[in-house]
Formats: sequence, C-alpha cells, structure tokens
Amino acid sequence: MTPFINQQKPVTMYTKTPCPFCVAAKRFFETRNIRYTEIDLTEDPDRLLEIKRQTGWMTVPIIFIGEELIGGYMDLKKLEEEGRLQQKLY
Repeated sequence: MTPFINQQKPVTMYTKTPCPFCVAAKRFFETRNIRYTEIDLTEDPDRLLEIKRQTGWMTVPIIFIGEELIGGYMDLKKLEEEGRLQQKLY
C-alpha cells in the first residue's frame, strides 16, 4: 500500500489505556504514514464521558477526520477496505 502523503484534513483520536483497539489504530496510522493527534483521556474520565455524550460513541478509540466522526478502529479499517479512506483525508 502506498503511504498517504500531504494529507489535508487532521486526524484526531481519543484513547485510553488499556485499549487494544487504540493500539491497533495507532499502528494502522503509523504504518500508512498518516499523521494523527492522540488525546489520551485515561486520566480524565470526565472529559471522556463528555466526548462520549457529544458524539454518541461509547467505546474508544473515537476517531475524527477533520470534523467528521469516523467511529472506531473497525470503522477505520472498513473505510480503507472500501477505498474511501484516502478521499476522507483530502
């Protein structure tokens, strides 16, 4: 797979520890050279609850591309498998 270069939209991922899906999502981004910002909410459960309320997403990771909620790791993989991830990044 060709790495993404010069992506235009920021990727933000809310995580906590322990979380195997968070680790998998980080590895996914890193192996594809996709820049992302991780916001680890392990020590901030109130903020995690607020993000969950705002998004309606109850598990981590909670992944955004730009302002769009993508979902979690499996949703991220599905976007790639369907060939739609690259268009979301640009």
